[in-house]
Amino acid sequence: MQTIVGWHVDIEFSEDEDTGKTKASCLVRLPDGTELRGHGRAKRHPDDMGQQRVGEEIAAARALNELCRNLMRKAGHEIEEVTHIPAHIAM
Repeated sequence: MQTIVGWHVDIEFSEDEDTGKTKASCLVRLPDGTELRGHGRAKRHPDDMGQQRVGEEIAAARALNELCRNLMRKAGHEIEEVTHIPAHIAM
């Protein structure tokens, strides 16, 4: 039997058009009640034209990358709790 499980990742942005800085925060709530977060930033070069979407994409990618590392760390700790052997999870 196949079970389908879904997780939703929320991403929120804050932007300062004057400085060209974009921040992204992401959150995933796992079925065990754990909430994991990631944060990312992007900064537009002063000579570049303003493209809000590009800053959001870069900041989101960096936030999701941090979220990924946090999720891998959590999984490693859970493996270690059961096996009592250091887990080395590759990306």
